[in-house]
Amino acid sequence: MLSRKKNNNVIYELLSSPRKRLSHFRDVPANKQGFILLSLSKKLQIEVMHALKITEVVRLIEYLDPDEATDLLQSLSAARRKRILKRLSKSIKEKVEFLLRFDPRTAAGLMSLDYIEVSQHINFEHLSRIVRKHEQKGGKIPTILIVEDGFLLGELPLYSLALARRNERIRNYIEKVPSIRYDVDETEVISLFRKHPHNKVVVLDEDNSIMGIIYSDDVLKLIEKRSATHLRDFAGIRQEEDVLDSALMKVKYRYKWLIINLATAFLAASVVSLFQKTISSFVLLAVYMPIVAGMGGNAGTQTLAVMVRGMTLKEINRKTARKVILNEVIAGGTNGLINGILVAAVAVLWNKNPLLGLIIGMAMIINLVIAGFFGAVTPLIMRKFGKDPASSATIFITTATDVFGFFVFLGLATIML
Repeated sequence: MLSRKKNNNVIYELLSSPRKRLSHFRDVPANKQGFILLSLSKKLQIEVMHALKITEVVRLIEYLDPDEATDLLQSLSAARRKRILKRLSKSIKEKVEFLLRFDPRTAAGLMSLDYIEVSQHINFEHLSRIVRKHEQKGGKIPTILIVEDGFLLGELPLYSLALARRNERIRNYIEKVPSIRYDVDETEVISLFRKHPHNKVVVLDEDNSIMGIIYSDDVLKLIEKRSATHLRDFAGIRQEEDVLDSALMKVKYRYKWLIINLATAFLAASVVSLFQKTISSFVLLAVYMPIVAGMGGNAGTQTLAVMVRGMTLKEINRKTARKVILNEVIAGGTNGLINGILVAAVAVLWNKNPLLGLIIGMAMIINLVIAGFFGAVTPLIMRKFGKDPASSATIFITTATDVFGFFVFLGLATIML
């Protein structure tokens, strides 16, 4: 594989030179091209693979593991994928075709076929020959799974190959290994790895026969990909947008969410306009308005982040949702009390106006309660309507905290000042 520095240089050239992208890629040795492709965004992977000749794609795929080759082929059209599969060597073709049968968002879609199955009754001398044969064929030392009548008993740790005697039976070294059904969603796979940290999970078929292995490295890549996706969604940026897209393309991807933002900003402004007389009479209120709105928006976004993470890990369901919402509201009220006291003290000491301090303090408490409520409820509502819970929910949360925050603050000021 390329050194990290050379790898980064190649990736930089591919990103920064759209016109010369293909020529830069072809300058990379064929045995390293696949690894470069896997480091690029999905959009660039598709662009490069569609630009290459079929023979070039076949050559670079032959150097990849079947699960890595499958990841690349899944992004291509069915017709182009079929043409590539026809030209692959028999050994990799059979494995890739097998992996392509499964939904990439399930456990089977994440699994690797880099393992061997052996009986618990063989000795280490026999096992060494099996492992050596697999390594010569695939270039890697496989995970060793112990089976009895086709059913998983556990795994054999690789260190036992060095510690045990050659004529010793391997059954004395078997260790438990977690397993998961092939059709479970990738979210459950992530949840399993997070709750029970380990470096692999065995994927089982409906009849509990072994189908493959999911390694922690693949799960970490999935978590990174999903985190990046959620980050784009929070910002209202389309997944298809690339960092080096033209200005026109960036406008195309973003303008709709910005128009929605503009509409919600007018909604908040209309609330402020209801209290023009109050603001003109007490101009000092304008100084504190951004504080109330800003704190509410930040608190709501914090709650949203926690909710999205909980929903991703399936920790939030019908039974727990009510308790989660209540806890977020209580937490919002408590944080509102703490920050309300602080901002009230500033108003009293700086502006010499205890009544203003009381109003801003009360408004802070109420707005952070509102932030906790809407920050918890909004992603749940979006999921109920089949929308991505992280998809620009901040727009609706900040709208709620701005509208209600201004209304409460200026309403209290109108009544009390």
